[in-house]
Amino acid sequence: MKKTLLTIACAAFAPLAFAQTGSTTTQSTSTNPVTGSTTTDTTTTSTDGTVSTFEPGKTIVVRRVGVTDPISYTLGKTVHYMNKAGKEIEASLIRPGVPVHVYYDSTGGTQVVSRVVVDQD
Repeated sequence: MKKTLLTIACAAFAPLAFAQTGSTTTQSTSTNPVTGSTTTDTTTTSTDGTVSTFEPGKTIVVRRVGVTDPISYTLGKTVHYMNKAGKEIEASLIRPGVPVHVYYDSTGGTQVVSRVVVDQD
């Protein structure tokens, strides 16, 4: 269990450490029929860039480095806004020009955001 959590934590912070423009982390659950142990994996995709527009409860548009057209994301019902230290922040701190990391799941062509991390103090 500790190994799984460590793997997930490393995968979540890798884009922050290496300034990647996107990454995918996979998580699924399976049970070993012999030992009865359970393994959990999930899929979360992230991207980073600068906020172009932000409508709380609706959408966030992010302009990625090296990409001409910005990308629009739908905000999930339980989206969490955090600072880079992992502390929850108010949505009012998200505004145009702020660098962010957006974590989302793709469902039927729609990218639904679960977490937005503001990459500034």
